[in-house]
Amino acid sequence: MTQTMTQQPPQAGESLINRNIITPEGAYAVSPEKIPTVSAEEYGQRRQRLLDQLPDKSIAILPGAEIRYRNNDADYAFRQNSDFYYLTGFAEEGAWLVLTPGHKEGDCHLFSLPKDRAQEIWTGFRIGQDAAKTDYGMDTAYTLDQLDSKLPELLDGAQQLFFPMQGDDALSRRINGWCQQVRQKARMGAIAPEQQHNLLPLIHEMRLIKSEAELDVMRAAAEISAAAHSKAMQVCQPGMMEYQLEAEYLYHFMRAGSRAPAYNTIVGGGANACILHYVQNDQPLNEGDLVLVDAGCELQHYAADITRTFPVSGKFSAEQKALYQVVLEAQYAAIDQVQVGLDCHAPHRAALNVLCQGLLDLGLLTGTLDEVIESESYRRFYMHGTSHWLGIDVHDAGRYKIEGQSRPLQAGMVLTVEPGLYVAPDDDSVEERWRGIGIRIEDNVVVTENGPEIMTSGVPKNIAEIEALMAGQGVALPA
Repeated sequence: MTQTMTQQPPQAGESLINRNIITPEGAYAVSPEKIPTVSAEEYGQRRQRLLDQLPDKSIAILPGAEIRYRNNDADYAFRQNSDFYYLTGFAEEGAWLVLTPGHKEGDCHLFSLPKDRAQEIWTGFRIGQDAAKTDYGMDTAYTLDQLDSKLPELLDGAQQLFFPMQGDDALSRRINGWCQQVRQKARMGAIAPEQQHNLLPLIHEMRLIKSEAELDVMRAAAEISAAAHSKAMQVCQPGMMEYQLEAEYLYHFMRAGSRAPAYNTIVGGGANACILHYVQNDQPLNEGDLVLVDAGCELQHYAADITRTFPVSGKFSAEQKALYQVVLEAQYAAIDQVQVGLDCHAPHRAALNVLCQGLLDLGLLTGTLDEVIESESYRRFYMHGTSHWLGIDVHDAGRYKIEGQSRPLQAGMVLTVEPGLYVAPDDDSVEERWRGIGIRIEDNVVVTENGPEIMTSGVPKNIAEIEALMAGQGVALPA
């Protein structure tokens, strides 16, 4: 993997269609040199920012991901640990990053698989130690079999130890074992760290504010995903299986340069749309039903996350239209609250007001708006939040509250805006005509000094546009 590729930033209003990743006709022309990436220099800057936060005489230890097996001799597709990748851009399994600010051997140390021609014939190319230094900017690079001997040396003299504290007893035991080796040499002047801290909050706060390079990658992932949603609307028809519609998304993701979806794709037809994390995707799509699809690709480890709800047969019924319009207006109101200085839960409050008023207007709830919100009677129909952070993880890192208060939005944050309404098929408190309708509309939004930037605007979401697209009529979408 080469991390030195340069990428010119997009001009205002320029889309991936203009950059030849997606052709105007909807066919995909994969141009790897045109897909944005993050440079080796930026990964180095991230490590330096973390080093600057570490106190003198400290050490930080971060393991990468391991291969996980699906069944005998067959493993799951490998994906690097998100925090590890954020700091290194290094995508091989089993690696470890060690940071030692001010150490005589350097600040950044990588332990990884050695070059091994015989093994590489079976499992593929390895970066090796020389390229870890030249291409990835590490001060020193060691093989994994040196880890147990070298870590006690790097720990010696450190007073504070940082590592991921997330309930991994095996990791804690291994690190404490290295520390104990240092303590056993105390009579020889060795000093082991006595203070331990969780490394993750420092990294996660860094990940919350995206750089321009990160935003370029995320815009590309968003446009690929939006194009896939639009194509799927055009091919959807009664009688298809949910998994067949899912296949359209996976096909278009990969044709456009993504190797995988960012999460398990949700394709819920009819009442299945009322199951928030429905992933069986094994039922037929029936005429007259809506289908809710929550799907986004992963590109360069960054996620897109889009949900659209559309009629299987191409036309909304009166009840579907009524509920859909409420959700759409709620999303518009929520996106308007994605503003620098407003708190991160402002979009949820705005969406909730519109959703509850809509439920009252349609007769699905009774009382006043304040009563419905205070009693939370709306939760029968809307039981989840409106937003989450988005980035390397689809539910990305970063706290939502600081000292008990919702944190203010800052430029460079990216979040989803995804209100919904779900009327359970067995809810006999409402008229039968409403039952089994599930709707969610989700877009990816960047906080900017000039207001919200919707990265996923390339897929239609108002009723007229959806029906026109599914009828084979051209729809002019925003750039």
